[in-house]
Amino acid sequence: MPHFFTVLLNSSKSCHDSNVKILTLLAACIAIAVPAFAVDCPKNQPKTEAALKQLEQNWAEALSRHDADTVACMAADEFEEADVDGSLHTRAQMLEHIPHRKPGSNHLTELRAHVDGNFGFVRGLNEVMDAAGKVVAKVRFTDVFTYRDGRWQAILAHESLLGEASR
Repeated sequence: MPHFFTVLLNSSKSCHDSNVKILTLLAACIAIAVPAFAVDCPKNQPKTEAALKQLEQNWAEALSRHDADTVACMAADEFEEADVDGSLHTRAQMLEHIPHRKPGSNHLTELRAHVDGNFGFVRGLNEVMDAAGKVVAKVRFTDVFTYRDGRWQAILAHESLLGEASR
């Protein structure tokens, strides 16, 4: 046990002091443990079109896994999206929906990326497939990114449903 914690526990003079010290110890342990469970967002991503395309692929895979923590690393605090039905969603609303997505996967094609300094966008086509591998929707998307804190972060997304596939 680290010296700080040993001294803290062994120096109590009363029951009240012991309770306070135990609570302090518990709070310190939680403060140390919580970052260990947090998702480690990428750093030092290159400012390239290839990096943006890879980010899109990672995002699609995270959605398929219902991994909101990974997507949270990709979306800036001010992120907003216009969904296929025209509804607007904040970052929090988008992240809240991820665990409730239907089983299936996303297959991205026609990816086109552009970078201009700290700004970039990716446009592409997402074929949404159900658990059996059947295409249930084709979605044209545009995602806009800013380069901040050594990584690309999405600030805006727009989706358009193509054809009459169900969502």
